[in-house]
Formats: sequence, structure tokens, C-alpha cells
Amino acid sequence: MSDEFFVGLDFGTSGARISIINQKRELKYSNSVSYKYGFKNPISWINSSEKLLDSLPLAIKNNIVNLAISGTSGTLTASNLRGDPLGEAIPYDLACNENRILIESIAFGEDHLQTPYSSLAKALKLIDIYGKNILLRHQSDWITGWFLKDWTYGEEGNNLKLGWDLMKESWPDSYFNTSWQKCLPQIIESGKIIGQIDSELAKRFKLNKKILLISGTTDSNAAFLAAGLDKEEGLTVLGTTIVVKKINKAPIKEKGITSHRVSGDWICGGASNAGCGVLSKIFSDLEIKELSRQINTSKNTSLNLLPLNSRGERFPINNPFLNPILGPRPVSDSLYLHALFEGLARIELKGWEKLNELTGSLPKRIVTVGGGSKNPQWRAIREKVIKIPIVSCKKTTSFGTALLAIDAKK
Repeated sequence: MSDEFFVGLDFGTSGARISIINQKRELKYSNSVSYKYGFKNPISWINSSEKLLDSLPLAIKNNIVNLAISGTSGTLTASNLRGDPLGEAIPYDLACNENRILIESIAFGEDHLQTPYSSLAKALKLIDIYGKNILLRHQSDWITGWFLKDWTYGEEGNNLKLGWDLMKESWPDSYFNTSWQKCLPQIIESGKIIGQIDSELAKRFKLNKKILLISGTTDSNAAFLAAGLDKEEGLTVLGTTIVVKKINKAPIKEKGITSHRVSGDWICGGASNAGCGVLSKIFSDLEIKELSRQINTSKNTSLNLLPLNSRGERFPINNPFLNPILGPRPVSDSLYLHALFEGLARIELKGWEKLNELTGSLPKRIVTVGGGSKNPQWRAIREKVIKIPIVSCKKTTSFGTALLAIDAKK
């Protein structure tokens, strides 16, 4: 009997990755591609999907059972009613300050929505641009719609920043009085079967025509699933941005904090605008690798950098006007990289301190995923600054998304 396969597709800031597992949860295939037209262009997301599907071995294509998709949390796009994108998406790290007073009235008492980084702020901006006869969808929900050729649905976790309440399982009451409520998706629980792949799409890529699309999740939640954490461990994602998460007994509603329900647990955390993105603007991957070897991690630099990717910060403080501090730059490139690592570690520490303040505990061990998790010098600096043991997890975010696919619920 042929093996059955379960697919996880993850869409990040720089590109897309696919992981395919069998019934024993063993990784049987993985691949990744960069975006052709840039992160903000939804056509890039589709182009990446097409490349990854084209490259699959035929023996796998014929035996795929379920497929789930994860994407960046808070990246919102507008499409027409047929699902065609109307322009670029608004990325997760862009602050939209245009409708501050309106947001305060719509989201009264909902602190987590009253930030210019919320999807609500992005939604109102997109409505200002394109009108009210549109669909508002987050990255993974819109891509899932492309596979189904049906953009009706949105996954619960991706839509928390848009206002979905996991406890009440509804949108805020104030939304029902708006003229744009029809722009919002019909919410479905993460890990639920949504429907069958579009038959023409299956035919085009020679895929099993009975593939089921599973309601996905955010990229950091997929990373959490991949890491397989217990209640005393925390997760740090060192991708383009830094994300910290831990299990908590109850959800938290506060600016900059997200609370997701994943596999029966409440996962609380926040995402900084700092991370590997700022490093890649200054050094190439090869330079980072070579310069890291020259760092003496037992010593501290005297530099106090704040390496944000751009102006504005979401977490551990919420300030859309906070400016990065990237200088003065020393003559030594390895010293500069050392100082950037220290600055990023201090941001991560403040993230864990914020979660400790809100949840009453720190993790006893931090599991790290993402590109930055592979750097031993950065890990040593982080352990020195944070004073919590740190281990790296080699499993990718798309692997966590594939686990969501295999555990799908009807």
C-alpha cells in the first residue's frame, strides 16, 4: 500500500517552504523558494506555491491527503469578491495610524486592537483605499482560498488581530453596526477540514483530486507545534523578527500580546520588529557566519544598540514611533555584529520579562527555531543576557504546519 502524505506550507517574509510527512510523522520531503515579486505582493505567494507544487515528485503528488497553510500573523490583503488581489498586502510590521479615533470607538475596551499594528487598523486603511465591496483576508487564509477557489473562510488564530474573540467565538458587538462587516471572513477553528482542493488546480499540477484543505495557523504557532514544547518551556522564533511564546492558563488581552488556542493550550506571546531582518540588511549570510566565529562571547561590547528593522516597535513595548539605534558603528565588523547580537538578546530578554509580568512565570528552558537558531555565538550571547538555558530545534515551521494537517478534525 502506498504511503499517505500530509503537507505543510509556510509563507514567511522572504519566501515559502514546504514540508511533507508520512503517517509516522517522518519528514519525507522539503523544499523552499524565494518570492519573485517581494513579500507584499500576493502574486508572489501564488508564484511560490506553483513552484513548490511543480517540483514535487509524482509519487508524492498522487498520495497527498491533507494540506495546511501557515503565514505571517497580521499581514492583511484586500481582494475583489472573486478573490483577485487589489494591490499589495499591508505587512505585519507596518503601523497604520490613519483611523486612530475610529478604532478607539469601535474597539472600546479591546486594548489589543487599539494599536496601529492591529489588523483592524490595516483593514480600515484598505477599506479607505478600495471601498467596502471587498474581501479582507490574512496571508494564509487568502492562499488557502486560492487552493479552494473559495475565499469564504478565515482561521481563528490569524484573525485575532482583526478582532475575533476566541472565548466568545464572535466578532466584537460593535462590528455588527458597521457597513464593512461583510468584508470579514467566516471564521473556522484551526486544524479543521475546510473543503476539497479545486479540481482544475489538482489537474494542472497532477495532484490527488481528493486533497483536503485544512484550516491553518500563524507562522509562530506552527513553529510552536514543530518544537513540541511542554508547559515549562518557552519558544523563541529567530526569523526576520523575534517572537517569544509560552503556554499560559488563560488568554491575555493587551497591546502587543497575542493569545492563541493551539492543541487545547493557550499560547501567549509577542513579536518584535527586530530580528534577523536587520542583520541581513547589513551583512550577507556568509559574512554573518564568518564574523560570528571571530566573536569572543565571554566579553561584552560597550555599545548599546536597538536593532529594529525600521522605525516602530510592537513588542516588548508598543511604540510606532520608536527609532532604531544602529550606531555608532565600530571599525571592526565582528565587533559590530557582536553588538547587534547583544541588542537583539536584550530585546528578547525584555520580551520574556514582559511575559513573566503577565503570566507570573518564566520558562525553565527556551527552545529556539528559525534561521538565527543555527548561530552558536548568538545562542551563547542570548544565554548570557537572558540567563535561561537555550536549545535549538531543527524542525521547520512548515513541519509544524504539516502536523496540523495530519491531526485534522472534521
